[in-house]
Amino acid sequence: MRTFILLWCSGLFLTSVVGGNNETDRLALLEFKSKISDDPLGVMSSWNDSIHFCQWKGVSCGRRHQRVIVLDLQSQKLVGSISPNVGNLSFLWKLNLENNSFYNEISPEIGRLHRLQVLLLNNNTITGTIPSNLSSCANLRVFHVAVNNLVGEIPTKLGTLSKLQTFAIHKNNLTGIIPPCFGNLSSLEGFSAAYNNLGGSIPDSLGQLIKLEIFGVDSNTLSGTIHPLFFNISSMRIIDVGNNQIQGHLPSDIGITLPNLETFTLSNDQFIGSIPVSISNASNLFTLNLGGNKLTGRVPSLEKLNKMTLFSITQNHLGNGGANNLSFLCSLTNSTNLRDLEINTNNFGGKLPECIGNFSTTLTFFYLNNNKIFGKIPNVIGNLINLEDIEMWNNKFSGNIPSIIGNLQKLQYLDLSQNNFFGNIPSSLGNLTNLLGLYSRFSDPDRSLNRRRERFKALGKQVWQAVEVSWIKPKEAPVD
Repeated sequence: MRTFILLWCSGLFLTSVVGGNNETDRLALLEFKSKISDDPLGVMSSWNDSIHFCQWKGVSCGRRHQRVIVLDLQSQKLVGSISPNVGNLSFLWKLNLENNSFYNEISPEIGRLHRLQVLLLNNNTITGTIPSNLSSCANLRVFHVAVNNLVGEIPTKLGTLSKLQTFAIHKNNLTGIIPPCFGNLSSLEGFSAAYNNLGGSIPDSLGQLIKLEIFGVDSNTLSGTIHPLFFNISSMRIIDVGNNQIQGHLPSDIGITLPNLETFTLSNDQFIGSIPVSISNASNLFTLNLGGNKLTGRVPSLEKLNKMTLFSITQNHLGNGGANNLSFLCSLTNSTNLRDLEINTNNFGGKLPECIGNFSTTLTFFYLNNNKIFGKIPNVIGNLINLEDIEMWNNKFSGNIPSIIGNLQKLQYLDLSQNNFFGNIPSSLGNLTNLLGLYSRFSDPDRSLNRRRERFKALGKQVWQAVEVSWIKPKEAPVD
């Protein structure tokens, strides 16, 4: 009997310890619930004592210890702050609160979660700074706090997270620099800091990140040059450094050293020199945006870029007004998905070649304005049946306006002003029932530019939506 009692007491003691650990998790979850001020979908209604907390919505537990390993409440329209008690979920490996309306700061207590691998807090209204003690989460692989209201600098200590694969902080109000120590993150595959207020230069050390696939720092105040090693990271798929003050030349072998490149955006920076001939070797490119720089010389053949959807070299100093300046356009006939073609505001001369009739019928935006193009508009332009916007103003076009343009039933904007056309406006233009703007004599450049700015904002959003779905997908939860 004495032995039985001792064993029974011992068993009770062990049960109490295990129950106490589970109780810690249960209480932490209830504290988390208490910070939710609005729950329109009733997610928290299952968080009660009628069922075990491992069965609460959004909660997953390990099979062996029955401890919380995943808290996933993404896209539940929750409003509230993140309880510091989430730091008591010591077995947690994934915390996903993205696409809600969480506010206040990121709880520094999250830094106590040493098993944490995935932290997704993006698309909320979180304020404050990024806690530097998150560097204690040594197993962190995915850090995604984009689209919030975070301020302050990127903590240098995060450069010690040796397992980090994805670092996404875009669309916040962060300042300071990109820490050079991030060059030590040898596992890093995605770095996105676009739409912040970061300054300084892109650290040379980032050229050491041989696994890097996505690098986006669009719309900051970065300056300086990019180290040549950066353009040797063969795994790179997306590079977006547009809307900064970055300068320098493009490496001559860029299309060879970056064979996997899909999106390359350098728009509105200060790059000089010519477009490398090798760019055509980057045959996976679907977005090439070099607009708004100081590039000069001729545009090379682009015949291998048959996946391209957007090609923009607007607002540079390309071409010399010569007769063969536009020969590169014929190489774009291989781009069977081309939707957006912008060569406006350069020094291109010569005639518009007949090969434009072989452009993909997906072509929607065609901008030629502010050049020195002369001669007639080829009748083959009527083949481009999906065109919505053609801007040819401020060139030297002459002859009659082709009546075939009346076949472009989807056309919304047609600007042929400030040229040398003669004759009557074709009656066939009356067939363009979707036309919102027709400018044949004098153009309103502000109207044109504002329209294009709005469209570029939309394009920027599309690029970053594509980036969002490109992040590394976390593996399944480890079984404990």
